[in-house]
Amino acid sequence: MTDEHLGRMVRDADPYRPDVIRHLDGAAQNLLEEIMSVPTLGPVAEPPGKRPRARRGMMSGLAGASVAATLLAGVLAVSILNVDQPEGRPANPPITSEATGPAAYSAMVLKAAEENPRLLIDQPGWKATTVYGFAEKEGTIAFSNGGRQLEMNWYPAAQYDGYHKDRLQVSKPEPVKVDGWPADLFRYSASDFAVMLRPRDGSFVELRTGGAWTRSEFDRVVADVVRVDAHTWLAALPAEIVTPERVNEQAAKVLADVPLPPGFDTAALNGLGTNDAYQFGAKVTSRIGCGWIAEWLRAKEAGDDAALRRAADALRSSHKWKVLHQMNDEGDWPEVFWETADKVAAGGPPVGYKDALGCE
Repeated sequence: MTDEHLGRMVRDADPYRPDVIRHLDGAAQNLLEEIMSVPTLGPVAEPPGKRPRARRGMMSGLAGASVAATLLAGVLAVSILNVDQPEGRPANPPITSEATGPAAYSAMVLKAAEENPRLLIDQPGWKATTVYGFAEKEGTIAFSNGGRQLEMNWYPAAQYDGYHKDRLQVSKPEPVKVDGWPADLFRYSASDFAVMLRPRDGSFVELRTGGAWTRSEFDRVVADVVRVDAHTWLAALPAEIVTPERVNEQAAKVLADVPLPPGFDTAALNGLGTNDAYQFGAKVTSRIGCGWIAEWLRAKEAGDDAALRRAADALRSSHKWKVLHQMNDEGDWPEVFWETADKVAAGGPPVGYKDALGCE
């Protein structure tokens, strides 16, 4: 196993990966304005190459069934025009909403969307299970169909040579094309494949299988992977994910029974990016936990016994927080949080707590 492959396995355990594909309409503008601004608020920074927060399973951790959305027929029934056209294939007819009619996006929103690869699977039966990376330079869109999954991971173009060199240790590359774009296919096993597209528009995409595949099945699906225009891609974003205009509502649910550390600013949660319920809950509770640990350390240094007890009690109370119990069946973040919180309450922050909770 190569170092990069091990790093990929760690990334696949990351809970901060929102889920894909339904209709956002007006929400898309707020979402992509958030993409362009990318605030850097709050204690959730992660060290390069390390994503300590675990979510159970490689692909089951990508999304809960409740947020898996079937690709809309109007989105997937893209008209096939010139595949070399830089803006991709436009949707035909235009994506519409019963409430608002044809979707309209500002020039800034469209520019932000055009900076993403915007790939979809033009086949029936595929459900999008994950989208993340709106506020980052890399991200993932993952689709599932029965027991098969296909991830589309994108990275900065500058990393292409390093990834490609690593893949050469997997197998000899086989030239293929995805929607007319040159790519290399690598075999991890008889049922596990990866396709790396050549860099374009500042990024490159790798398609990676999960579950049981045959080569012929993979070839058929890859043949129907299409690059769509920005309007189609925007219209395919899911309604279930926590976009900026939904942050306040979702934060109120998460924080309903959670004690807030001194100075906690709920307005800063608007800088968390776009997440499904699991990732949003992980990011919010990360900030809560880090805030209470910071208060515990302050109180310890100041000799403030009352504040020290309050911080310890707040951390112990996390075993009763509804949001963590809701997340516990889906991933390991609650156990990571509880273990760290208990050690702090019992005597002090354990070694590595910042990495464990994502504290700055």
